[in-house]
Amino acid sequence: MADQAKYTNKLKDKRVLVIGGSSGIGYGVAEACLENGSIVTISSSNQSRIDQTIAKLQAAYPSAQSRITGHACNLGDQSTLETNLEQLLKTVATDHKLDHIVFTAADPLAVMKVADLTLPKLISAGLIRFFAPLLLAKHAPTYLNPGPSSSITLTTGSVSERPRPDWSAIGAFATGLQGMARGLALDLKPIRVNVVSPGAVDTELWRGMTEEAKGEMFKAIGEKVPTGRVGRVEDVAEAFLYLMRDGNVTGSMVSSNGGALLV
Repeated sequence: MADQAKYTNKLKDKRVLVIGGSSGIGYGVAEACLENGSIVTISSSNQSRIDQTIAKLQAAYPSAQSRITGHACNLGDQSTLETNLEQLLKTVATDHKLDHIVFTAADPLAVMKVADLTLPKLISAGLIRFFAPLLLAKHAPTYLNPGPSSSITLTTGSVSERPRPDWSAIGAFATGLQGMARGLALDLKPIRVNVVSPGAVDTELWRGMTEEAKGEMFKAIGEKVPTGRVGRVEDVAEAFLYLMRDGNVTGSMVSSNGGALLV
């Protein structure tokens, strides 16, 4: 007689949409979901990049050929943001409703001094990181299976817990995501809404820096944090899996930062 699998099979055959799944933490979440038997759809702004990502995932998981698909969705245009999000949900959930939505989409960090702030710059800084997930939540319940087995997981950052100089704009949106998750947990109940707060993670997010500058920054972080290194995608992805699996957690934030807030 086979062992029971009520814990290890929690994500098996669940339909998961990862917005921002073609790279970085989102890619790691997509990988982890495939390993756990989920049916995964990834989305990002570039269809060519999505196709390349799907090919990479299929090569890594040959048995998952039919369990991974992708659709482009441009979140960078204010005039089409809501329409594009709704169309993505309609396309992905045409035949079957979703069980989980993970939002990891992000653009280059808009670090700027307070003296340089303008309203257009602020709107641009928050378009993908703040306004997009809120508009996603507006439409998501129509396309998610009802009940606490379904979830939406957003992504903020450790700057929401510890401010940094010249990060006031980014920090404001990051901190706002904590409040957003708590509010949406009430507004969308019984669908669960949570947020993950990563510290520094070695992803494409830092592509605007030179390799030398990034290396120096990562070395400094590693020398400071208790874990002795910058976060890895495969570690942080576990936080998203937990929030999908635990049907008793909502309105909560899980931090994965190597102990950076302790030092």
